[in-house]
Amino acid sequence: MPKVTFHKAGEVHEGEVPEKGNLVVRAGIRKYPWPHLRYGCGMGKCGKCACRVLAGGDALPEPNWKEVKQLGERISEGYRLMCQLWLEHDITLEQDAA
Repeated sequence: MPKVTFHKAGEVHEGEVPEKGNLVVRAGIRKYPWPHLRYGCGMGKCGKCACRVLAGGDALPEPNWKEVKQLGERISEGYRLMCQLWLEHDITLEQDAA
């Protein structure tokens, strides 16, 4: 099971998700260990679930068209939309406090 380390507002939360688990889906069904993840539509349209990948980004697929449209230049800063990622490897993320 992939280990997720999540940083937000000076707090660090750790937990595991099932293989090929999606953090936004897990949050929506209350099976996600960190209630601090900000998310909205779950379809790549609102951008609320954007997180900066601090570690483990090399194991992720290339950003899809929804991420490119929503995040633009932020992709080069390491941002990804969590609703668009199905995790298969350990990852460390940071979400802006706002």
